[in-house]
Amino acid sequence: MRQATVDRKTKETAITATVNLDGSGVYDVVSGIGFLDHMMEQLSRHSLIDLTLRATGDLHIDFHHTNEDCGIVIGEAVSRALGDRAGIVRYGTAYIPFDETLTRVTLDCSNRPYLVWNVDFPTSKLGEMDTELFREWFQAFAQGAGLTLHVETLYGRNSHHIAESCFKGLARALRQAITVDPRQAQSVPSTKGVLGGSL
Repeated sequence: MRQATVDRKTKETAITATVNLDGSGVYDVVSGIGFLDHMMEQLSRHSLIDLTLRATGDLHIDFHHTNEDCGIVIGEAVSRALGDRAGIVRYGTAYIPFDETLTRVTLDCSNRPYLVWNVDFPTSKLGEMDTELFREWFQAFAQGAGLTLHVETLYGRNSHHIAESCFKGLARALRQAITVDPRQAQSVPSTKGVLGGSL
C-alpha cells in the first residue's frame, strides 16, 4: 500500500498527516479552521486518498501559518507515499463545474514543484478565512508533493464555489495522475528514468 505519515512541529504549528493513496476517500480532518477542513474533506473524497489530519497552530494570530503548514505536510505525505513514482500515469487534468463556476486543474507529478494560479475571488473572506490563503495552501501543497500544478478558474462569481471547484479539481486531477498504469507498473514515467531535477 502506498501510505505515509508526516509529522511537522514548529514554533507556529504542530501537524500530523497520514495518507493512503490507494484508499477510498475516507477522511478525519481537524485543523481548527472550519472552511479548510471542508476543503480537505473534498480533496480526500474526490481523490479517493484516505486522509487523517491533526493540526494545532497560532490561530490567535491568523490562519496563515496553519493553512500553509497543512498544505506542506499533506503534500510531503503524498510525495513520500509516491516513492520513486514508478508506474504512475503522472499527468492529470480536470474541469470542475460548480453552478456558475468552472475551474480547470492540470498537474504533473514531476517532482519539480511549480504553481501557476489564475484564480480571482470576488470577496476577501469566506467565513473567517481570507481567500488569499487558498493560493498559499496550493503553493505549499505543490512544493511538498513535488507537483507542477496549474489552477485556473475560467469564470465564476461565488467565492465558495470558486474555492471548492479548485480543491475538487486538484482531487480529480491528482486521482488520475497517481493511478498506476499496469503497462508500466515497474518503470518511472520519464525518458530520464527518474522524476525531478533539471528538464
